[in-house]
Amino acid sequence: MSEAATGNGQNGSLDGHAGENLLELKNLKMHFPIKAGVLRRTVGHVKAVDGVNLEIRKGETLGLVGESGCGKSTLARLVLRLLEPTEGEVLFEGEDILGYDRKRMLGVRRNMQIIFQDPYASLNPRMSVGNIIAEPLKTHHVSEGSERKKRVQELLEVVGLSPEHYNRYPHEFSGGQRQRIGVARAIALNPRLIICDEPVSALDVSIQAQVVNLLEDLQKEFDLTYVFIAHDLSVVKHISDRVAVMYLGKIVEVADRKDLYANPRHPYTASLLSAIPVPDPRKERERQRVVLTGDVPSPANPPSGCPFHTRCPRAQDYCKKNTPPLELQGTPQDGENHLAACFFPVKEGQRIEEAATSTPYRVE
Repeated sequence: MSEAATGNGQNGSLDGHAGENLLELKNLKMHFPIKAGVLRRTVGHVKAVDGVNLEIRKGETLGLVGESGCGKSTLARLVLRLLEPTEGEVLFEGEDILGYDRKRMLGVRRNMQIIFQDPYASLNPRMSVGNIIAEPLKTHHVSEGSERKKRVQELLEVVGLSPEHYNRYPHEFSGGQRQRIGVARAIALNPRLIICDEPVSALDVSIQAQVVNLLEDLQKEFDLTYVFIAHDLSVVKHISDRVAVMYLGKIVEVADRKDLYANPRHPYTASLLSAIPVPDPRKERERQRVVLTGDVPSPANPPSGCPFHTRCPRAQDYCKKNTPPLELQGTPQDGENHLAACFFPVKEGQRIEEAATSTPYRVE
């Protein structure tokens, strides 16, 4: 996404945020059982999410990136309790919501909403736009009759649509307009947390910029907190305050956006950043991309030790037998902690190409 399309405004540092956590994930796991045989016995587990620890601060946007199948969307569904985790805690405003019954969870869900990836599949084709946006209002008994209709029409205007669209159906809108309807539904109850599960990946680049700018405007207006899941690292860089990198069900790096893009510490993050195209053709020709060898291991049979060691250009024998903790790497910059799960992290200021080819120090 070009700067011309998105504007040159960045979210900036977190100095404006209080630093108080809205959401905390502690040792969160989701192991799906593998059934086999006539008796459908469990013969193994797919470790989609495997021990995630993460904090989301009030008012910030946390970008979550990683390859397809690394567990990003599963993690989002665990936070919303659309899936029940195998183990761990989900603390929303300091309380573990995993023990809540259906009635108490209904109150929590009023403050936690999601924007789905496919703007058409997430909307009921048999319902009018007015009924789709009004659905959360009905579920939580917020307003009735003409007052509810007025609220829906106001939401349509907030997301850049016309109140006259109230009686239309999803198939009558473009992809970008349908995603705006999804956004209107997500903000209908004035939630505190919105999980954006790849909300722009199915849209054209120019429409992506419009939706991203809309999300930023809504965040400022309604004091929202976002978990923004995406593949496009340029979009993540534009909208995020902090970025978490996920690989094979684990968080391998978390840092302030500027620090992570300027000084990635995990080799996997460095390889992802090396794939971002540079708008200058001359510089693009001179760049050397870090091409990872091999395929992503199966989450049903993850490797021992560091999950990335089978593809890592810096891996040593030590990495095959030991699992690196997610810990502080180097000196905190601008009050932010840069965490990475790596025994041989990329040095600060080291070029990505050098990090992929240089021999790291050895652990005795």
